[in-house]
Amino acid sequence: MTRAVLSIGSNIGDSLAHLRSVTAELGTRLVACSPVYRSAPWGGVEQQDFLNAVVVAEDDAFDAWDWLRFGQRLEEAADRVRVQRWGPRSLDVDVVVCENMISEDPRLILPHPRAHARAFVLLPWLDVEPDATLRVGGDDVPVTELLGRLSTEERAGVIEQEGVGDGLW
Repeated sequence: MTRAVLSIGSNIGDSLAHLRSVTAELGTRLVACSPVYRSAPWGGVEQQDFLNAVVVAEDDAFDAWDWLRFGQRLEEAADRVRVQRWGPRSLDVDVVVCENMISEDPRLILPHPRAHARAFVLLPWLDVEPDATLRVGGDDVPVTELLGRLSTEERAGVIEQEGVGDGLW
């Protein structure tokens, strides 16, 4: 069984519907999904806030490349346009981890190279896998510890959206 943690986000159009499209497409492969969080944009580009969540999925027939293609197909279906790095997007699906796979291929770096620095990934991930660890610099580090390393401002900018996405998953 190939298990993947995917970070999903949107800040263009009906963001909640874009997130729902991921869980709907996962169907029975969906193992767990976090609550929906609102977060300020990351990367210094002026834009509206994002809705973010983390999903855990499993599929015997998928490897990490399949999860990448799955995410790219959903981004394309949501009319994602890649114009500006860290710019606004209708849907962003990132493979955070896939089993214990390590990849330095520029098309699929695993674990995700910036996940350890993003509260909008770590907070929802802890909702679905409280004992999660992430390989950083060759060490498996508890996600709770990684979250504790982030600034108060970074953590405070990620807010669970009560009532948003009720019944979403």
